[in-house]
Amino acid sequence: MSNSSIKFLPSGMDSQHRSPEYSSLLLAGPRAGPLKQAHARLVVAGYGHSLPLITKLATLAVAAGAAPYAHLVATSHPAPDPFLFSSLTRAAVHHSRPVAALAFYRCLLSAALPFSSFTFTAVAKACADLSALRTGKAIHAHSILLGFGSERFVLTALVVLYSKCGQLPVARKLFDAIRDRSVVAWNAMISGYEQNGLAERGIEVYKEMQVAEAVPDSMTFVATLSACAQAGALDLGREVERRIVSERMDMSVFLGSALVNMYARCGVVDKARKWFDMLQERNVVTWTSMIAGYGMHGHGHEAIKLFHLMRREGPRPNHVTFIAVLTACAHAGLVMEGRDAFACMKRVYGLVPRVEHYCSMVDMFGRAGLLDEAMQFIHDYMPGEPGPEVWTAILGACKMHKNFNLGVEVAERLIALEPDNPSYHVLLSNIYALSGKMNHVEKVRNTMINRRLKKQIGFSLIELGGTSHLFRMGEKSHRQTREIYQYLEELIHRITAAGYMPETESVLHELEEEEREGALRYHSEKLAVAYGLMMSAGSPSPIRVIKNLRICEDCHLAIKFISAVEKREIVVRDKHRFHHFKDGKCSCLEYW
Repeated sequence: MSNSSIKFLPSGMDSQHRSPEYSSLLLAGPRAGPLKQAHARLVVAGYGHSLPLITKLATLAVAAGAAPYAHLVATSHPAPDPFLFSSLTRAAVHHSRPVAALAFYRCLLSAALPFSSFTFTAVAKACADLSALRTGKAIHAHSILLGFGSERFVLTALVVLYSKCGQLPVARKLFDAIRDRSVVAWNAMISGYEQNGLAERGIEVYKEMQVAEAVPDSMTFVATLSACAQAGALDLGREVERRIVSERMDMSVFLGSALVNMYARCGVVDKARKWFDMLQERNVVTWTSMIAGYGMHGHGHEAIKLFHLMRREGPRPNHVTFIAVLTACAHAGLVMEGRDAFACMKRVYGLVPRVEHYCSMVDMFGRAGLLDEAMQFIHDYMPGEPGPEVWTAILGACKMHKNFNLGVEVAERLIALEPDNPSYHVLLSNIYALSGKMNHVEKVRNTMINRRLKKQIGFSLIELGGTSHLFRMGEKSHRQTREIYQYLEELIHRITAAGYMPETESVLHELEEEEREGALRYHSEKLAVAYGLMMSAGSPSPIRVIKNLRICEDCHLAIKFISAVEKREIVVRDKHRFHHFKDGKCSCLEYW
């Protein structure tokens, strides 16, 4: 507190805290109207320039949602001190008003007042909340200039900032520079990796945290469970669940939602529902996660039942909820239910459909073979020109239902929209190959070569004993390659005797020479399944595989036969959904 502020006090700080003016501020609380009345009382009583009282008034105004008024009060003071603007910056961040926090930071800057590490911590958090990378970099540079760049709390806030803005290498460098890391820093790094699609790296950080014997909190487990859901790391997810239960951790709505989501996305939908039913508090994320989980597993009717229950007893559905519902309908062929949900979204809840909702509807019609209706829906309902997502959904349906003429037309539209996207060229090649136009396949291939476009490489992951094993087509880098290939050959011999015949169409449309009929058996899915069976012989537990692309028709057929001859359940999570193979059948009912 500056000397200039002391002269306005009738006596010392203690007497000021006991004054009726201070009491009137406390009585007003974070309410704009009463605070303005209290402010008037301060001015009338002669305390209008008392910095402690003005600081208290302005911070309460921020809490009341009256940041502009707080700004006016603070900037009107003839001799503000650093504590005033620092307090307002922190209060604004605490009450989720990051724009106001930046405004108070600029006030401190323009007044040429001293800064503190707490101010930089708060304003870096504000930039993180806004994903304001450019401003955040300037504040980072400013903190270094004033000697606060190596402060633990400042570094932690910067880790959060760079993680939220997708600058993971910078975030990691700053994280590594923190000597005594708080749980907030660990959480920021785990969630930073997970939110940027690098779940495996997030899991590594969680394991580093265990080695460092840092004490996790509930947010650590929320972030780690989210990473497990993304990576399909069921073993670690179960380990985290055991810790939560054994430590009798408070089951917040966030932690409960993370458990539901983890089990649903790791293929154990029944366990997800058990957690859902046990939770005392469920928010819209919890309900949506469970509905989406049912949808991913092809349990469309269960998803719809839960959606109706949510409408009766749960929170108000949001845009994401309806995406989950429509996707569930698309994957289960529930066209009528999907129509009703789409209509309900607009009529009952007043939600304006987004691209994702239109895309889900088109996908639903397309998967059901209603291609004319899908095209009609695009023309009648979609505002503006459809984007690539919509045409991709149509194209997948054209390939599924062998409507080659429309497929070529749609693929050419996609290439015109995004000429450098290799996946559209591959899809066009698929359509040409399936219609027997191999000369056109060659043209597409040459175009890709000339433009140096490469299709996405497929891979499959299987987790055994907490360790993930990655396989690509024809993978030979695994230390047990010889045994895996020998085991796979025996599997194929057995399923061939049971009636399996390779789906050669799965190969004809591929562009690379290596993907010809002889290579069908070495697709990544088959290698991962073979390895899982080989390493768990005699176990009744399901084999769980994650595929980064859509599972091919031949692997889908082969794994059905494998599940029958091996008498094992095999669960494959591909780019779009889960496939539960058991006794020679798949849960998708050929609807994928």
